[in-house]
Amino acid sequence: MNIANKLTLSRVVMIPIFILLMIFEFGSLSFNQQIIPVSQFLAGIIFIVASGTDYLDGYLARKLNLVTSFGAFFDPMADKLLVIAAFILLIDKGVVPSWAVFIIIARELMVTGLRVLLATHDGKVMSAALPGKIKTFTQMFAIVFFLFNNFGLTLDIASIFFYICLFFTVYSGVDYFWNARFLFKEL
Repeated sequence: MNIANKLTLSRVVMIPIFILLMIFEFGSLSFNQQIIPVSQFLAGIIFIVASGTDYLDGYLARKLNLVTSFGAFFDPMADKLLVIAAFILLIDKGVVPSWAVFIIIARELMVTGLRVLLATHDGKVMSAALPGKIKTFTQMFAIVFFLFNNFGLTLDIASIFFYICLFFTVYSGVDYFWNARFLFKEL
């Protein structure tokens, strides 16, 4: 297994740690005049590290010519698992609306199904397009700002990133299906 794929798997391993830290709150600290549970602060650090592996594994795979079918499929799956876990836990904390998270999860499942369909149809793995990358970027930033209570800023940066990510969630989902419409002509 190459280094890029190991980084992808490390992201998957960090997900249960992130979840446990979000569920079992302990301690508190003052962070830029905001009170944040220590466990949520640590979960935020884990989330940032896990998100960083997303960039790093892709960079290494391209730079060192380590692109594999496993990585092309499993890397976006690891991203989805991390983001879905975070958003579900943020619903539980009353931070994000459940209807919006449903849209995000539904899109992720539908695009994953589309990826599988494309792979079985012609053996190709669908890579992330620019709208999907913007969606992922804004999701990650929204979650980080939510986890750190907007870093004490008066402007709700987390919600701004969240609704931008919601827009790109829908837009990129439509874009993927539009580009793969040839699959559905046989129906």
